[in-house]
Amino acid sequence: IHPGLIGCLPDRPMLEMWNERERALIATDPERVPGLANPPSAGTAHMGQMRGEARDKAAAEGARTVPPREHGGNCDIKDLSRGAKVFFPVYVDGAGLSVGDLHFSQGDGEITFCGAIEMAGWVHMKVSLIKGGMAKYGIKNPIFKPSPITPRYDDYLIFEGISVDESGRQHYLDVNVAYRQACLNAIEYLKKFGYSGAQAYSILGTAPVQGHISGVVDVPNSCATLWLPTGIFDFDINPNAAGPVVQFDGSIDMPLSPDLR
Repeated sequence: IHPGLIGCLPDRPMLEMWNERERALIATDPERVPGLANPPSAGTAHMGQMRGEARDKAAAEGARTVPPREHGGNCDIKDLSRGAKVFFPVYVDGAGLSVGDLHFSQGDGEITFCGAIEMAGWVHMKVSLIKGGMAKYGIKNPIFKPSPITPRYDDYLIFEGISVDESGRQHYLDVNVAYRQACLNAIEYLKKFGYSGAQAYSILGTAPVQGHISGVVDVPNSCATLWLPTGIFDFDINPNAAGPVVQFDGSIDMPLSPDLR
């Protein structure tokens, strides 16, 4: 049980930097689907109690809250549950700390994008300040201490992926490609037990799977792994000489999202 989104407000120079670098990224492939980034959208911006020109100006340049950035944001770290600590850089007077997007359960990476089990709830926080902490500790991004009540399993089946995509194209040390391949390997594996592709995909997004960067120094392939806890299943999913035993009739199948294809 954790907040997917938590962080402090950026100051003006940081906001302008975000918008500038994300516009530059979009410009490298403006027709890509899905887009490389999401620019400010004044028409759909939620601006609270702001009205008039001030509202319109802020909405036209306000950063979208989908990605994580230097301030924290939508990091979706499943281990930030009760008892966790977060050390955020502070950029403006009052910090502007906000929190939301509560999840009941989720795997590392929120693999299915909006696939975590969302929930309503209360967040109780104690806040203190380390004056000059960014300079003292040399940080520009948050530091986290995980909760002592993180999901605990003692047996995993670990799927590996490397930075070669499903078409066979070689990528250079691309962890995103490698983790996607680990996920796709896990999906294909679970389908052998009768799950549909969509059902297996949903399991990876909602179960407390672990994602690890296992290798980033051996060119040309990075290696990422997805750790699937075997204890969430009521049958044995481990490989054996007899092969998988079909447990279900996955009668509903849906295409994977563009990000996982």
